[in-house]
Amino acid sequence: MGRIIATANQKGGVGKTTTAVNLAAGLGLAERRTLLIDLDPQGNATTGLGVDKTGLQRTIYHVLLEGVRIEDARIRTDLVFLDLVPSDIDLVGAEIELVATDDRESRLKQALAPVKESYDFIIIDCPPSLGLLTLNALTAADRALVPLQCEYYSMEGLAHILRTIGLVKEKLNPKLEIEGVVLTMFDGRTSLAAQVKSEVQGHLRSQVMQTIIPRNIRITEAPSHGKPIMLYDLRSPGSTAYLELTKEVLAHEG
Repeated sequence: MGRIIATANQKGGVGKTTTAVNLAAGLGLAERRTLLIDLDPQGNATTGLGVDKTGLQRTIYHVLLEGVRIEDARIRTDLVFLDLVPSDIDLVGAEIELVATDDRESRLKQALAPVKESYDFIIIDCPPSLGLLTLNALTAADRALVPLQCEYYSMEGLAHILRTIGLVKEKLNPKLEIEGVVLTMFDGRTSLAAQVKSEVQGHLRSQVMQTIIPRNIRITEAPSHGKPIMLYDLRSPGSTAYLELTKEVLAHEG
């Protein structure tokens, strides 16, 4: 049965979408059947895989609010083993429209049920907020992966997202576990990055992924070319790091 991993952090700019796209791509390159769900109205995971958002006929919005089957919204990507359910700006209204619906926190879980057996991994890119879309992702997920930028303000947000994951586990999804906290945009030249790394590893211990994603210009360039980092520059440090993260996630399978 496929494992559903939600990449979640309510703070923007921490490498959440980058992590979702490149982890999904890494799993696809490892020939694991993978589905990436873009649950962020900004649609950056969609464009990050080279999909033009203009003219999309079915997106995750239509799945959540109009009853479209997720099989009818998914599209192929350049990677044989990776499919995508795209998103666009229409999803902005979903937070409000979901409030009045039945089972408002479990719409995504219900939508994914028919395809969960078809994939080894389903990766969900959450929006940078703790609203109903993120609650849907955490309710549907088996595990939560929390990207954390190595800076001071990210530390403040970490407590909030871990508390939210705990509440969802208590109230909505007892099986939800933490896949890990992955440190992103790490710049070893700064003492602050080293300090954040030390504090997070000391406090959360085994919950911190061993892989550390470095600050790397090639990672930031790749989305503008509509490619995950492995297809843009396989030999870059960023590509190496995300392939290591993929191995670490695969090692958790057992």
